[in-house]
Amino acid sequence: MIKYEFTKNLETGNTMIDKEHRELIQAVNKLLEACSEGKGRTSMDETIKFLNSYVNQHFSHEEQLQKQCSYPGFPAHRTFHETYKKTLKEITSKISAAGPTIAELGELNKHISLLIAHIKTEDKKLAAFISQS
Repeated sequence: MIKYEFTKNLETGNTMIDKEHRELIQAVNKLLEACSEGKGRTSMDETIKFLNSYVNQHFSHEEQLQKQCSYPGFPAHRTFHETYKKTLKEITSKISAAGPTIAELGELNKHISLLIAHIKTEDKKLAAFISQS
């Protein structure tokens, strides 16, 4: 089973953002673990609900920070967030409905990789901008 780790190269230097990214990765791992261990649907559904809710909360925090410091990359960043939330909801709904099939887990992992890439590039740019403001 793939397990994601919050490594140094994911740190943005912004305490709040890094703390939330750590918790996000823990939630992702919890879902992947529940899927791979064939945990009951109830356990999976709770984790799915938490993951979707946490992503919404975290993105909202990031967007507030961007507005406060007049971040020039805000529109594009927000667009990524909106698309990401929508796709995550679709993937997790399928997992919830049909169980964790190989195809859905593959899709989820691809989607998580997108988030990791976003953290490494866009969130680091954002944190650097905030620290200069």
